[in-house]
Amino acid sequence: MSGSGRRLRTIPAGEFKNRCLALMDEVNETGEEIVITKHGKPVSRLVPPEQTTPRMFGRYREEVRILGDIMSPATPAEDWEVISNPDRVLDPTLPSHQ
Repeated sequence: MSGSGRRLRTIPAGEFKNRCLALMDEVNETGEEIVITKHGKPVSRLVPPEQTTPRMFGRYREEVRILGDIMSPATPAEDWEVISNPDRVLDPTLPSHQ
């Protein structure tokens, strides 16, 4: 039995040999462990891979919606001091043009 009190699924080694790839896919999808037996005795376990950190891109695709234009500046370019007064950006001691 597993730590959760449920019986683990077992499969004879011969059947595992015939269905290996399908069983690997199944364990990966369901996360359920399979115990492989020989003559009724456990000899191996097929377990899902350890959880890895999700990749950053696509991580929140089901939770975030993009509304509007995400490429344009949030404020008009004229409001940006670097555009209206580039010398001040390079030399902060110069007066601002606000």
